[in-house]
Amino acid sequence: MSLIIVLGCIGLLVLLISGLKINAFLSFLLVSILAGILLNMPLLNILPAIKKGIGDMLGELLMVVLCGAMLGKLAAESGAAQQIASALMKLSGKRYIQWALMGTAFIIGIPLFYNVGFVLVVPLIFSVAYKYKFNTVFIGIPMLAALSVTHGFLPPHPSPAGLVDRFHADMGTTLLYGVIVAIPTVIIAGPVFSRTLRRLYAPVPETFQPDSVIPANPPGVLISIVSSLFPVILLAVTAILTSFIDKDSTGGHILAMISSPAMVMILSLAVATFTVGIAQAMTMKKVMGIYTEAAADIAMLLFIMSGAGALKEVLSQSGADTQIGQLLNSLDVHPLVLGWAISCIIRVCVGSATVAGLTTASIIAPLMDITPVNPNLMVLAVGAGSLMFSHVNDAGFWMFKEYFNLSIRDTVRSWSLMETIVGIVGLVGVLILNLFV
Repeated sequence: MSLIIVLGCIGLLVLLISGLKINAFLSFLLVSILAGILLNMPLLNILPAIKKGIGDMLGELLMVVLCGAMLGKLAAESGAAQQIASALMKLSGKRYIQWALMGTAFIIGIPLFYNVGFVLVVPLIFSVAYKYKFNTVFIGIPMLAALSVTHGFLPPHPSPAGLVDRFHADMGTTLLYGVIVAIPTVIIAGPVFSRTLRRLYAPVPETFQPDSVIPANPPGVLISIVSSLFPVILLAVTAILTSFIDKDSTGGHILAMISSPAMVMILSLAVATFTVGIAQAMTMKKVMGIYTEAAADIAMLLFIMSGAGALKEVLSQSGADTQIGQLLNSLDVHPLVLGWAISCIIRVCVGSATVAGLTTASIIAPLMDITPVNPNLMVLAVGAGSLMFSHVNDAGFWMFKEYFNLSIRDTVRSWSLMETIVGIVGLVGVLILNLFV
């Protein structure tokens, strides 16, 4: 019954937003309340769950997304993004720019949290598209496919890392197997699939368009790369240092704080403010004006994401995700396919890849003790399922839709289908690898 209710609420959400043209944030609130009532949540618990969901979502993403938008806007206005785009084009050539961007995103995505990586690569996508007149979706999908795969398949991302611990897998082996499965998955969901999207036009948002006046003294290529990729550099340095410093010491606490996604973006924005702002003869007033414009541009995006968080929390507190998973647990199928299927359904219903993966772990873990299955492959199977068909209850769906200024239909056609390909090809890769290990 829970599955039917959840699917019905998701259908209603799509109808309110795309059919009746009701504001997405308001639609999320209405559907969240209705879902709580239909799922028999105590009435007095529904609004607190919605508030918690909004707070948790904004608390996790607000600083990351806002600082990322400011960093991207500054990179565009200062000429830094154009410098990187030019260097990439010279390195790969126009013909292979997709592959260069995809490889960059894959490398960036391994250490970075997904949302940090998203707001980091989007300005680069738009800068390349704006300067060289590319279709933004055509060159953007491969980059975002790479980020998505690293988020769902590879430790140290939250869900894969939690699955490794829950299934008693080996972190290094899982990472190795994950890379083996991830490479063909990214290629198929990225450059291959994007060929079907050549006619899907999405204009470059004004936020990431440089002023009509080209900066007189744009930053050098090295400064542009270091400033834009400073989050990656900072995370890499802290990851290395944690191997030598006790995590319970004062130094360990400092490293833990610095390596958190929000602090990484705050420090990166501070560095960029000087390196590609003040150092390039911008006044502080000019830099702050750029940041104000960036904040205004993404305000509605943040509201929509918070609405998705509200619905996710209602479904979680009602126990719908667990009930759906237990229903599927009774199916007589291969354990790897079962883990993937449970994760798929929870992902589609709840919207969070991390919640889907970790919830599936608690359901499938007892079977690991009685079923001969490679725990490292189970991590990957569940991770692939947790990426399946991102849609209107997923914050990533709305980030892609709003940044690329697409309709819900075109977002499903591009983003959701890309995620579906990732989920299916990922499972196929795991099953093939299972024949040899």
